[in-house]
Amino acid sequence: MTWTFKWANKWKKYNSNIRNAFYANIFSQIGLGVFMVIYNFYIRELGFPDQMNGKVISMTALATAIILIPAGILSDRIGRKKVILFGMALTGLSLFFRSIIEPQSFLLVAAFGTGLTQAFIQVSIIPLLAENSRSEERVQLFALHFGVMTASNVIGNLFGGFMTDTLGSVYSPLMSIRVTLMIGSIIFFIGLFPLLKIKEERKPSLVKDAKQSLGSLNNLKTQKNNVKLIILFAVAQLLIGFGAGLVIPYLNLYFADRFHASNASIGLIISLGQAATAVAMFIGPAVVRRVGEVRAVVLLQLASLPFLLLTGFTNSLLLATIGFLFRQALMNAGNPIQMSLMMSKVDDSVKGFANSVNQMVFNLGWALMGPVSMGLVAYYGSYNGYALVFSITCILYLCGSIYFYIVFKSIHKDRKRITNVIQNT
Repeated sequence: MTWTFKWANKWKKYNSNIRNAFYANIFSQIGLGVFMVIYNFYIRELGFPDQMNGKVISMTALATAIILIPAGILSDRIGRKKVILFGMALTGLSLFFRSIIEPQSFLLVAAFGTGLTQAFIQVSIIPLLAENSRSEERVQLFALHFGVMTASNVIGNLFGGFMTDTLGSVYSPLMSIRVTLMIGSIIFFIGLFPLLKIKEERKPSLVKDAKQSLGSLNNLKTQKNNVKLIILFAVAQLLIGFGAGLVIPYLNLYFADRFHASNASIGLIISLGQAATAVAMFIGPAVVRRVGEVRAVVLLQLASLPFLLLTGFTNSLLLATIGFLFRQALMNAGNPIQMSLMMSKVDDSVKGFANSVNQMVFNLGWALMGPVSMGLVAYYGSYNGYALVFSITCILYLCGSIYFYIVFKSIHKDRKRITNVIQNT
């Protein structure tokens, strides 16, 4: 009860912009949660091989990677609200369109379109929260943000799995999946309404600085520290993105192929993983208080690796589920900590740009690794193929964690020493 009252009091202290951003995020993430757990099966029901799923994931991630930096610069210039509204409206339309089309070329084009429009949301939501909060409360704010986002995904995952199975008793498998996806896109659209209530006042000096930041790519001396810090974070995120791109988009296929689990069971398992992540998000700040931000990120990531390997090599659905839950929670618990660290170190004028670079390299990993993952599974089979991709992911996560600690290890001792880390790298 004490813990609940603590977070409830923090929620009351946030301004209306933050609360409305949370409400919008809840609906959008429920809608996306439906797509996350069901869409791969939609591709299968259309008669395409699993390599097609890899292509769809890659097209979405590639489009996001391409547009993120321009979207981040635009967000810095014209404001977060306008960019998020634009992104959510077009993303909702693209999701609905993807629910009804069947030709392969249209599926790929629509996936590319979703990646483009979704980037405008991804790149602006964190800076919006940062600009409406104080630096000392951002770790907890971002933990709450990622926790609520994850919990909303849980609802979407559960709804998607159970709704598909329920409709399957009335409609064909293809039609039941299609109706569920359409409902998911409508839920996503509802998130537009809370966004309209956000009141964003752009300070003239901040707008001026944001416009000047466009020249930072051509005039590195004026933004030297910002650019170097962004690059350092980007390298760590790239390694993690490559590893995640091999496994995360295909977890539903993994449980279906290796254990022949039903849609409802897969939805429940993935939902439990998201729920475990949501709980871990709130544990993150406590870990930060004990060991510092950098060590907290590294310890949480390293602790997830044994569970990643357990999931990849076991033949037991129970053990695979346990491994998945702990890996999901531990690996993702460090995300708000890392994001808070980056947002606290870059100027307000380039927060959108910094977030866009970070998201871009992560999506680049997904774009490049999607076909690789499905190709390995198709060639080596449902056991050896998945065991191999899980092992490669483990190695990439390990390298990313070690790199992050080596580069940023001095921050938890004295946060002012970040300048020295940047200048000496």
